[in-house]
Amino acid sequence: MKFLDEAKVYIGSGAGGNGCIAFRREKFIEFGGPSGGDGGKGGDVFVEAVNGLNTLIDYRYQQHFMAERGENGMGKDRHGANGKDKVMKVPVGTQIYEEDGETLLVDFTEIGQRVRLATGGNGGFGNAYFKTSTNQAPRRANPGQPGEERTIRLRLKLIADAGLVGLPNAGKSTFLARVSAARPKIADYPFTTLHPQLGVVGVDDREFVLADLPGLIEGAHEGVGLGDKFLGHAERCRVILHLVDGTGEHAGNDYQIVRDELDAYGNGLTDKIEIVALSKTDSMTPEAIKKQLARLKKASKTTPMLLSSASGQGVVDVLRELFKIINEAGGGTAKKSEEKVTAWRP
Repeated sequence: MKFLDEAKVYIGSGAGGNGCIAFRREKFIEFGGPSGGDGGKGGDVFVEAVNGLNTLIDYRYQQHFMAERGENGMGKDRHGANGKDKVMKVPVGTQIYEEDGETLLVDFTEIGQRVRLATGGNGGFGNAYFKTSTNQAPRRANPGQPGEERTIRLRLKLIADAGLVGLPNAGKSTFLARVSAARPKIADYPFTTLHPQLGVVGVDDREFVLADLPGLIEGAHEGVGLGDKFLGHAERCRVILHLVDGTGEHAGNDYQIVRDELDAYGNGLTDKIEIVALSKTDSMTPEAIKKQLARLKKASKTTPMLLSSASGQGVVDVLRELFKIINEAGGGTAKKSEEKVTAWRP
């Protein structure tokens, strides 16, 4: 399934049905009179967060969502049928904006959350409604009220407990494949990850959700490379795991490039708890590890962790540190014994 995290759609609620002008003329009924029924109410447009979705791809192939209009009233005091509602299903983490893309209407953070975005028009009154003691044969009826129409923008921000950031080829996808059942594309060239990947990570009978985000390069906030639009998926993460390639030229400079892009993006990403790890240590000599570790420690002003996704060295320690922070923030869940969750594989 192709990943899509932004969409622009047009929605419209149904118009109300028109009221009816009719008179009852039946045999053996001495007094007839007006019998025009009211029109039915137009359908509403709802948006609901459901389980099992993690992309907005459905809204690429259909951009118009219209509820049914109410039926017109009929004679013999028959009320027109109400129009059917239209329900748009979105994944948890979806945000809905006005057409300008800046005015937030609703943020879906829970499964089952349901919001009405367009209300259907009321049906018009039939002539039976206007009957009075002084006007016993009214010849007027109201038309149905029009529905509401608007253009909205959908923006998905994946809900994950932890997010992976780093330069291209820093080992993020390899780490995700190592610790979860996710199978992201892994290759020896930059930008193999073109869209966020999610994986359920298990450690010490506990589990949490880890998101692998496409690599950042210098100038990403200006659109260089893949840009920084995918950083929106890190806004909901409780902790960020920053992987720095130990086989690069200068670990400290590589770390600072990503931090500068996070700062330029804003939205509080630089304020999140960060775990820094030097990756690919299996391909480094002890002297190189010591040298790169010192550079990274100076740049990050913290003590980096060492790991190798290929050999498994330090992976469990990183996972435990991640879960410790997630648990303190109230995230993560206990692993259910009846479920098969792929955890770290030595």
